[in-house]
Amino acid sequence: MLYLTFISHIKVRITLLFIILFNQVYFSQNKSVDSLNLLLSKETVNSTKLEILSQIVSFESNTDLKKALVYARQGVTLSNEIKDKNWQPKFNEMKGRIHANLLELDSASYHFKKALDGYIAIKDKKGQATTYFKIGWVHKKKGELEKAMEVDIEALRLMESINDNLGIAGANNRISEDLSRQERNSESLEYAKKNIEFCKKNKLSEELVYAYTSAGGACIAMNNPQESFFYFDKALRLAKSLGFNPMNLSDFNNNLGNSLKRLGKYSEALTNYENALTLAKQTNYRNAVVTVTANLGEINLLTGNYKEALKYQLQTVQFQEDDNDLSNLTENYGHISTIYEKLGDYQMALEYQKKARIMRDSTAKTESDKTMSELLTQYETEKKENTIASQKTQLAQQKLVQWLSIGFACLLLAFLFFGYRSYQARTKSNQLLAAKNQQNELLLKEIHHRVKNNLELVKSLISLQSAQLEDSVTKDAMIASQNRVQSMGIIHQKLYQGENLGSIEMKDYFINLGEGILDTFNADDKVKIECAMDNLELDVDTAVPIGLIVNELLTNALKYAFPDNAKGNILISLSKSNPEILTLKVSDNGIGKIAGLAPKGTGFGSQLIQLLTQQLNGKMTEDSQNGTSVLFHFKLNTAA
Repeated sequence: MLYLTFISHIKVRITLLFIILFNQVYFSQNKSVDSLNLLLSKETVNSTKLEILSQIVSFESNTDLKKALVYARQGVTLSNEIKDKNWQPKFNEMKGRIHANLLELDSASYHFKKALDGYIAIKDKKGQATTYFKIGWVHKKKGELEKAMEVDIEALRLMESINDNLGIAGANNRISEDLSRQERNSESLEYAKKNIEFCKKNKLSEELVYAYTSAGGACIAMNNPQESFFYFDKALRLAKSLGFNPMNLSDFNNNLGNSLKRLGKYSEALTNYENALTLAKQTNYRNAVVTVTANLGEINLLTGNYKEALKYQLQTVQFQEDDNDLSNLTENYGHISTIYEKLGDYQMALEYQKKARIMRDSTAKTESDKTMSELLTQYETEKKENTIASQKTQLAQQKLVQWLSIGFACLLLAFLFFGYRSYQARTKSNQLLAAKNQQNELLLKEIHHRVKNNLELVKSLISLQSAQLEDSVTKDAMIASQNRVQSMGIIHQKLYQGENLGSIEMKDYFINLGEGILDTFNADDKVKIECAMDNLELDVDTAVPIGLIVNELLTNALKYAFPDNAKGNILISLSKSNPEILTLKVSDNGIGKIAGLAPKGTGFGSQLIQLLTQQLNGKMTEDSQNGTSVLFHFKLNTAA
């Protein structure tokens, strides 16, 4: 008993030591952020403002990702306003990295794509490579291992072309991880050991930390916990001596906890996991919070502390379900089933066992190990041969890609049309069968997910095409079409992420739609969009046209209501005055319409609003006395 009490005191002291050390770093960084904010408020030169914002994002990323995101958004907006082609991709890369660490993977992919395009435009090979690293991380998180290895190998090519030893070491670490994920563990360990020697030879201390981590990960996969502890312990000790930020230390503590757990040293493993969770929570590092919470559930299960294990496992599953992260849900459902069985709750144990089985069946797929192995072999062969394609061949390939892209876009649009019609019919049928067959829900979610991904692809193709246009009228029309596709894409994203597959929660949808349109017009800090409404769910046939109507009205307001970068507000409200009448109102406090002045633009947006209003059997009234206010009344029971 005295021994247990002594151990408990030691654990408390270690945890307090971590908190004290973190607070010292935190307050020191806060002081730096306050100083930088003071400089930012007084600075008038835009290029200097961008440099200061970059430093603030770097500081805040080590302590609070939510705050870092605010400053990164300011950097994106300012660099877009002054059209600074060097800073635009840098801030998009920063913003994407923060979204990735918050496990907001769709937003992360969007900003990484913009960053990559920007780096390619200014021929910044190092920027391209670092962005490829981050794109690869997102692919791994989604389980897209082949795509991850493709971009990691491309990053290695770029780093070698500019003789960047630090970048080469980083690429080797990532390829080692790719090999481990393909269960090619001996190759992964060999790659990591070579990289350790490379880092030591070139005195790359920071990258050496990650080389040790890659070697430890390969040893874990090979069921060699003693050797993995050796490498993970070296990584953590070196990271502390180099002053790594709390988020990195959270990851390294978690890794060491994994080795200790497999060595049967559960008490020491628990201490490492608790330290990791403390650091992750204090920095809003969601990715680590999810991972460490799962490990805390498992270690408590192994030590027979079933109530604590259940608490952590339920939190883990909630995180993964919220983030639509299916990679480990099967395993965690199984853990919860085991815990309930240990607690004697056999009904709940059976329920989670069923969930685990359904999830396992829905995510089963054939791994393309052969293809991924060929990727690395191909790279090694190309590296030895060192073949360089001629400029003439590159130009011909670029033209071919352009024509293929146009043709593919046309085919995809046709596919989307017929696919969406088919999906509507299938949705109505599946709603009748949902109570009988739970697996249909997973099928519907997959359909919504694929429709959303296809719409994202169409949006990207339109964006690619519009980037080649110089005529402003045509370019505006392409951007408007891009926003319309986005408004439909958000609906399908909400459908596959939500619990109710047949309806959309409109307030949350309007908030997401507004953020996307503000980002398109770089108006985040000028115009505020508010949703003055209660939570209201609508079926997809009603939500799609209403979403398109609101998209057009928001676009018109941002284009015409606030000239000369004026600030303003836009208010959206949607309500049911009775079960048959749906009332929509979109108003702004802009300049309004001037009597007798001809409408601006092509008029297509206004025609689209009228057609959609007729489709929903609605009436529209417009008031331009104080800004612009548009009011709709739709009769739901007779909607077309």
